Amino acid sequence: MNWLLINSGRCDAAFNMALDEALLEAMPRLQQTVLRFYGWTEPAATFGYFQKFSNVEQATPLRPLIRRPTGGGIVPHDADWTYSAVFPPGHEWHSLKAEESYRRIHDWLRLAFAELKIETELAPCCKKSLPGQCFAGHEKFDLLWRGKKIAGAAQRRNKLGLLIQGSVQPPAVSIARSDWERAMVAVAAAQFGVRWQTGAADAGLLAAANQLAGEKFSLAHYNQKR
Repeated sequence: MNWLLINSGRCDAAFNMALDEALLEAMPRLQQTVLRFYGWTEPAATFGYFQKFSNVEQATPLRPLIRRPTGGGIVPHDADWTYSAVFPPGHEWHSLKAEESYRRIHDWLRLAFAELKIETELAPCCKKSLPGQCFAGHEKFDLLWRGKKIAGAAQRRNKLGLLIQGSVQPPAVSIARSDWERAMVAVAAAQFGVRWQTGAADAGLLAAANQLAGEKFSLAHYNQKR
C-alpha cells in the first residue's frame, strides 16, 4: 500500500487536465496509486468529456473552457481545492462500480474534514440545479456542509486504471488548504493502511503531460469536438 503523493501547485487549466490524463496512461508502468493536489493560475472551467461545447459555453462565462478526460458536468475553478486520485489496473478501487468509488472518495473527504472538526455528510439523494451551476444542487454521495454541496468528482475507468478528479469549494470557516491536505493524507494512512511516498511527476510524466497539453487540451479542435 505504497501510494505516491504529488503536489503540483498552481498550473494552467490545459496542463492540469493533461497531467491527470498522463497519470492515468502511466498507471500500467507506475503500478502505484497516486494522489495529486493542484491549483489554478487563472479562473477556468472544466466540463465533462461527453458534454456538448455549445451548451457549456452558454452556461458559464468562465474562460478558458477545457474538456476533462472524465465525465460529469461543468466545474468552475479558481480558489477551489482540486485533487486527483489515480489507481492502477488490478487495484481494489479499479474494480469498484462507479457509484461505490464515488461514495468512497467522498467518505474519505468527509473523514478528513472530521479531522479538522468540521462536520460534513454524504448527500442521500439528488437536488437538481441549472446547467453550469455545479455546486448549486447535488448528486447522490456528493459532500455536503450544512446542506450545501462543497465537493463533487468525476471519474474515468478503463483498462489503464481509474482516474477520479475532484473539486472542493471549502466551507466558510477558517481552514487552511494545507491542513486539509494533511488530513487527507492522515485519513488514508489510518483508514486504508497507506504508506506515503512524497515525490513529483517524473520526466516521463511531465513530457507526456506537456505533449497532451500542447496537442490536445489547449486546442479548440479538441475542446469543441462535440
